[in-house]
Amino acid sequence: MTAPIRVSVTGAAGNIGYALLFRLASGDCYGKNQPIILQLLEIAPGMKALEGVVMELLDSAFPLLHGVEISDDANKAFAGVNQAFLVGSRPRTKDMNRADLISANGPIFTGQGKALNDNAASDVRALVVGNPCNTNALIAAHSAPDIPKDRFHAMTRLDENRAKAQLAKKLGALPGEVARVGIWGNHSDTMFPDYANATVRGKAVTEQVGEEWLQGEFLKTVATRGKAIIEARGASSAASAASAAIDHMATLWHGNAPGDFTSMGVWSNGEYGVPKGLIFSYPVTSGGGNFNIVPGLEHGEFAKARIAATTAELLSERETVKDLLK
Repeated sequence: MTAPIRVSVTGAAGNIGYALLFRLASGDCYGKNQPIILQLLEIAPGMKALEGVVMELLDSAFPLLHGVEISDDANKAFAGVNQAFLVGSRPRTKDMNRADLISANGPIFTGQGKALNDNAASDVRALVVGNPCNTNALIAAHSAPDIPKDRFHAMTRLDENRAKAQLAKKLGALPGEVARVGIWGNHSDTMFPDYANATVRGKAVTEQVGEEWLQGEFLKTVATRGKAIIEARGASSAASAASAAIDHMATLWHGNAPGDFTSMGVWSNGEYGVPKGLIFSYPVTSGGGNFNIVPGLEHGEFAKARIAATTAELLSERETVKDLLK
């Protein structure tokens, strides 16, 4: 039998963590032949709830689940881990602006980056889901000097999935018939879902839908989808975020379909003129735990302006946390 991999999830008793764990244990991420050991991290007040989640995991009798360990100590939760989902973070309250949220979450990801650096397996890959995920991933990467920077990712797959869903709905297609949708920049309302290279049923989206809708309703809907979900159900998107996290790590593990690409927030080395040292979402191809930024994609003036705006926001966020990046 294949040896189990160790998978850590932080904020494991929260809404996203709860939706994520059962998908992981069932084999939806790493495959139906890959056993896993879950190592779950919670803050001390959440440990009792986490014990209940573990009861449910055990009661589900997942054949691939070879063990569950829980802790409120990141050093223990990250011991020997191969894959890490960094979900837990402080939520934004009504009186907080984005800069306040970044400052509040910074120390959390400083500690988690250090704990991964000191305890994780040599092949570790970490996906930051907790918002603001791009800058939280940047902080974690800086706090883990022995781990290659390209091992830390921020999740923009949710934005990609939302974009695909809107294009599919508009054209009467299935989401699986939508390809080559790339998210550029920050996981915020400044991110740019690039439709210029997208296809639906193998035909360019721009040949099927007018620019007015694409630059208007489409971009607005994707950018504000999270807020719309909160207004509709009274809570933030949890199941779709967990599903996107599964999609991100599964694609990184298994690879994307030939001719297609996906979106990942990854360390910038200056590709497409983006400043070095940002965690920036690019279209990438991936597999085997590695990725390559798709080269040679062209941008019109509208796309260039949108990418410049999201880049500026990430630079501002980096400036906010500069004392944590030394």
